[in-house]
Amino acid sequence: MAANVYEGMFIFDSNRFGRDPQAVSGQIPQMIEEAGGQVLVSRLWGERRLAYPIAGHRKGTYWLAYFRLDASQLKGLERKCRLSESILRVLFLKVEPRIVDALVAHALGGPSVRTTEPSPVAVEAVVVDAVELDPVELDDA
Repeated sequence: MAANVYEGMFIFDSNRFGRDPQAVSGQIPQMIEEAGGQVLVSRLWGERRLAYPIAGHRKGTYWLAYFRLDASQLKGLERKCRLSESILRVLFLKVEPRIVDALVAHALGGPSVRTTEPSPVAVEAVVVDAVELDPVELDDA
């Protein structure tokens, strides 16, 4: 089976990450490589307040990773993440092959790659449609 590129968003326990950031973040590349994958980019995304408590935690440290992995190994990697005490949540998304280079460059902090310029015709069509809309009048109820 062919290897795909995935985006992984990991939410770490902020307390554990604060005590030992190298050990907590180091488990991500280790788990990916044990599954037979290759890490393209792995970096801190930031600490944020969670929308709702997860296992009693109100804050989480977000970690972003792009990696190449065989599709058959993804379930095993997800299971390892769920068993980890440091990882509160994880989300994996398959990346469209055409945009892999641009996403990896952006995650590395390099210049973003723009493949196409917006068409002036499409922009004009949007403006014309917006101007031609009738205003909606609200009843005073």
